[in-house]
Amino acid sequence: MAVFALPAIKGEDMHNSNFITTPFGRRSMTLGMLSNQYEAKNIETGKSVDKWRLFRALCEARSIYGISDRALAVLNALLSFYPENILSEENGLVVFPSNAQLSLRAHGIAPATLRRHLAALVAAGLLIRKDSPNGKRYARRDRKGKIDEAFGFSVASLIARADEIFAHAAVIAADRQRLRITKERLSICRRDITKLIEIALQEQAPGDWVMIQTTFQSIVETMPRAPQIRNLIGVLDELEMLRSEILIRLEKQLETQKQSATESQTERHIQNTDLKNIFESEPASSLQLVQDPKPNETLTGCGNQEASQSLSRSTDNKHRVIISQKPTNPSAQSLKSFPLDLVIQACPEVTSYGYGGRIESWRDLMTAATVIRTMLNISPSAYQDACDVMGPQNAATVIACMLERAQHINSAGGYLRNLTRRAQRGEFAIGPMLMALARSQRSPVRDAA
Repeated sequence: MAVFALPAIKGEDMHNSNFITTPFGRRSMTLGMLSNQYEAKNIETGKSVDKWRLFRALCEARSIYGISDRALAVLNALLSFYPENILSEENGLVVFPSNAQLSLRAHGIAPATLRRHLAALVAAGLLIRKDSPNGKRYARRDRKGKIDEAFGFSVASLIARADEIFAHAAVIAADRQRLRITKERLSICRRDITKLIEIALQEQAPGDWVMIQTTFQSIVETMPRAPQIRNLIGVLDELEMLRSEILIRLEKQLETQKQSATESQTERHIQNTDLKNIFESEPASSLQLVQDPKPNETLTGCGNQEASQSLSRSTDNKHRVIISQKPTNPSAQSLKSFPLDLVIQACPEVTSYGYGGRIESWRDLMTAATVIRTMLNISPSAYQDACDVMGPQNAATVIACMLERAQHINSAGGYLRNLTRRAQRGEFAIGPMLMALARSQRSPVRDAA
């Protein structure tokens, strides 16, 4: 079997006065080929490079040299015929496999395709043809068995341009890393803005949050499907500015809540200046002032000894203040309502049930909810329970949301009672439901654009 990769005689390939080689047959010589041969002539003395490390860098920078992945597969097969892992003049510069053997190592590539990709590698200045007089690839040996001269493909250009290839690969790798980091920052920023807007709507923070959300969507829609780093930088700057503005508004809301909590803790207490007075706290409907009975009065129905003892204890103090307050039931607390514009934006179908096909006030929405309740076969008692627990406005909002999802709800009455029980336990919030419906209303518009 013939050996397909043997070192050529040192100094005979590219460093004598006859280093210029022209292609065989009909292949034409170009100035580019001549320039590549001149560049390959000036290889630094003793320069060497790992062929597979260089090949990986070339795969990274292939867009710079305009070569395809199939051409790289052919180059990979060609480098496999080089006898050493280190490309250097000492190890030879020419490899000379036949097209048949090269096609086998290139995973059975067709001969015509093989020739086309070899020509692309030569045109890109990565290989240099050193054709024999008859166009065949072979090596001529001397009497001692050493290579006298070889004809095939010279890898001198790869050695000469190794530093250039590594530099291009490093720049492309850095750009890809920068693009990945920018995409990560963009994803986190989009997530932050979405969730901050949701909590702002839930907490009813001051501000036009519908407009802010519309601005957010318009910025996101400017991104192309296959964005480049230059496209993402501008979008990221705008989104970070929007996130900063949202955080400023929410910080003001937090300060307002802290001030309200401080004021509620420092309210004035009812206090008697007489230190001998005794204050008691008992369940009652209002403040009651108990005065001492007159000495000549008796307690009706209390003729026993306990009554007289109670009377004697009450006479020890001239006044007794009993402070009472009705206990708060957490389940009776109503949910926070949302802006009517947001409800209409998330549930546009409810406008069809308003007077004249319009919903202009909460009264119109609650009137429409009554009609929708009847249409969805929700009992009056179920709707009344929802109004008592959630509040009339929130109950009407829930009915509007149920109308949008009516085709997915089997029993509207049971669904409403379940939401009412969850709201009574503090496990239900209208905000996520509204935001989900609002996003679903905007998605067809974005797809159409």
